[in-house]
Amino acid sequence: MSGRVGRGAGRRAGGAGLLLLLLVLVAALLPGHDVRAEVAPEIRGFFPQATRVGEREGDPPAQPVYAGDELLGYVFETVDIAPIPAYSGKPVNLLVGLDREGVIRGALVLEHHEPILLVGIPEQRLFDFAAQYRGKKVTDRIAVGSKAPPGFDRVDAVTGATVTVMVVNQTIMRAARKVAASRGIAEVGVATAARAKVRMDVFEPRGWSDLLGAGAVRRLHLTRGEVDDAFRGTAGEGVGDAPPEARDETFIDLYYAYLNPPTVGRNLLGEEQYRWLMETLEEGEHAIAVMANGLYSFKGSGYVRGGIFDRVQLRQDGQLITFHDLDYYRLADVYADGIPTFREMAIFVIRKGFEFDPGTPWELELLVRRQVGPVKSVFTSFTAGYETPEAFLERPQPAAEEAGEGEPMWVSVWRNRRFDVAVLLAGLGALVLILVFQEPLARRPRLLRNVRHLYLVYTLFFIGWYGLAQLSVVNVFTFINAVIHEFRWELFLMDPMIFILWIFVAATLLLLGRGIYCGWLCPFGALQELINEIAVRLGVRQIRIPFAVHERLWALKYVILLVLFGISLESMATAERYAEVEPFKTAIMLRFQREWPFVLYAAGLLVASVFNRKFYCRYLCPLGAALVVPGRLHLFEWLKRRRECGSPCRLCGNECEVQAIHPDGRINLNECHYCLDCQVTYFDDRRCPPLVARRRRAKRGAGKGSPQGEEAAVRTADVG
Repeated sequence: MSGRVGRGAGRRAGGAGLLLLLLVLVAALLPGHDVRAEVAPEIRGFFPQATRVGEREGDPPAQPVYAGDELLGYVFETVDIAPIPAYSGKPVNLLVGLDREGVIRGALVLEHHEPILLVGIPEQRLFDFAAQYRGKKVTDRIAVGSKAPPGFDRVDAVTGATVTVMVVNQTIMRAARKVAASRGIAEVGVATAARAKVRMDVFEPRGWSDLLGAGAVRRLHLTRGEVDDAFRGTAGEGVGDAPPEARDETFIDLYYAYLNPPTVGRNLLGEEQYRWLMETLEEGEHAIAVMANGLYSFKGSGYVRGGIFDRVQLRQDGQLITFHDLDYYRLADVYADGIPTFREMAIFVIRKGFEFDPGTPWELELLVRRQVGPVKSVFTSFTAGYETPEAFLERPQPAAEEAGEGEPMWVSVWRNRRFDVAVLLAGLGALVLILVFQEPLARRPRLLRNVRHLYLVYTLFFIGWYGLAQLSVVNVFTFINAVIHEFRWELFLMDPMIFILWIFVAATLLLLGRGIYCGWLCPFGALQELINEIAVRLGVRQIRIPFAVHERLWALKYVILLVLFGISLESMATAERYAEVEPFKTAIMLRFQREWPFVLYAAGLLVASVFNRKFYCRYLCPLGAALVVPGRLHLFEWLKRRRECGSPCRLCGNECEVQAIHPDGRINLNECHYCLDCQVTYFDDRRCPPLVARRRRAKRGAGKGSPQGEEAAVRTADVG
């Protein structure tokens, strides 16, 4: 019997073993049995042997990549380590792989906001550019472009997006070097960036509204409805929700400010309280003021029970800054003129251990909790940003983080484009001479016509198709956005051609109005005018719009400008897309190498210019409309007129091909393109009716055939 039992047990054990073996085989055949399937394809592309990826950790943050228990390297996002603003003003975020030998295993673009890539150059070109870094070492010195200085490795640039790819180059190499240095992979000489310092010598008396307007005081306003909506989909949904009629009531109206700058602290706290605060703070410590009204307390009562403020905290560069009871000072009085009364006020001290940088943007985070059980609660957070006004800061010179690459990026760009800058400056100098000596040129119509045509060819081919320096209304919105938020010269210096052109345009707007750019320096305008010149010479009949209709069509470009400006206040990326009403990217930046709808639109505008001179410029161009606004403040009017202009003489008005001369003879400098055609007529005593009449009278008075009389007639006719 025992033998039978033993044999039965053996059979059962053998069956269990067979079942176990079968389960192992089935598991091996099921999809996903390979642990490497858990590794994202992007990371597998960097490390084909990878079987798992660790959690993001360390400073700077990166994720270790393993093959079994063997460390292969690290992957990281550059926005966490080197968030360098690109041409859009926002950083390009890339995923980068770095092995244990300090070799970059790949770089992949995750996110960007570059306008030329959003609505112009194919994104694939940026992806291909980033792919060139595979195999580069963190100790390599990389140069972007067709030529590399001695000791540098070269990567190909992207035509039309030079600024963007130069930023990507620095982003990849700087982030990789920081990760390598922090993990002991390679000695790359990465220096800790020096923090900005507050300029304690800068003080200006300012009231509450001035501080708000300058961005020195920021606001976070929440309604009860906004808070209720934030808890949708959580356990806190419906807990303490406001009735429908109370959704617009204020939940909290909170203001906050960085107090260390004297212009902020002294105006808010008063002389004595500010002096006391600065004496209390140790070296490297900072203070903020928080003031609020509403139903919700930003202090709460947690600091009483546990010594920590659990409703308000700061974040900077991924670092969480919290406050304890010893970091809190009661704020009883505020002194800025016009400041409202607050129910709750406090001063919080940022201790030096956080290494807070006043020159780096930070966020105030307000946590709102809801009790959903006896001991359980859920919370949601609301954030508001803060950037210290640049006038209050002293920034150190950039540290030389890379050997041979310590200079600002814009300096390298200017050095690489020395030839372009020299030719542009020479061209602008020539234009200045044309404007200064416009009267002698106007007396020589053929010479002026040849000079103008030659200059338009220069503008189209060099400034436009070669230099890609076509200005755009997007540049205007970018400038306004920078002034409102944080102005940095480095952003605008990244493209020397655009920068120089804007400086020149600003000067000519102040002196003579918008016509200098629109008539001489706009590549698309030059293209339209040259096409129209050819059409006229071929005998194409021109369509002249009645002045009453023409005058009303002027308004279209101003409407387009206002719509685009309104969109830009909400979203610059959206405004950049709608700014495709400008055909500049298609016709100039991309030389018509684009999808057919864009090419068809640009071509249609050029066809219109065959029959009507500069049709787009006159009626649709938002950039021209934007230039009119400051151009109205011009100081000089060099275009000469006579009292007979408009009544009885209308010759110039009838001949003005952009119809910038009113029937009464006035030149509308808001619409004038400064072609100088009217000045040619002004000095022509054989075409200008007032001059012709005076010349004939002088000739009759001096007698027929008298050379002296003829000369006197001409001198008399020139007076006007």
